[in-house]
Amino acid sequence: MISRKRPKLVLAIYFQTSGFGFALLEDRSSPVDWGASEIKGRHRAKRCLQRIDALLALHTPDVLVLQDTINDTRRAPRIRALNRRTLQHAKRRHVPVYTYSRERVLDYFEELGATTKHRIAETIARHTPALDLYVPPRRKPWNSEDPRMGIFEAIALAWLFLRSTEKASPF
Repeated sequence: MISRKRPKLVLAIYFQTSGFGFALLEDRSSPVDWGASEIKGRHRAKRCLQRIDALLALHTPDVLVLQDTINDTRRAPRIRALNRRTLQHAKRRHVPVYTYSRERVLDYFEELGATTKHRIAETIARHTPALDLYVPPRRKPWNSEDPRMGIFEAIALAWLFLRSTEKASPF
């Protein structure tokens, strides 16, 4: 009998104004689960953390990837606090956490020819056809960002982590 090691499950979470986007990947082209969780109203932070805790319990990822909000002062204090509390939840579950700055994500995708959020989403969808239907339409300046964009932001973080653990080229 041949013993095969299970691929690493990477859960990436990206916080947004009205909730968070998440993606669970085995590798760059194999998403297992993804979604955008919109949470509005009172006790938004508490409900976000409950959903994240449920994701951690359901999928038992090997790694959690978050945006580095400690050094990124452009994120709202509420989102920085949510990021910190998510990190604590993961540590309680003994899940290693990796963080990447927005600049590192942009540098990585610039190598792939994508320099905007929408181009990053299109690049991800091109390499992962299952996500093609989730690419939101290009945002008009007067519109709010589509919650589905959080899925692609989370995947971008996961791809950066996966690249750092591979010896391969960008794609």
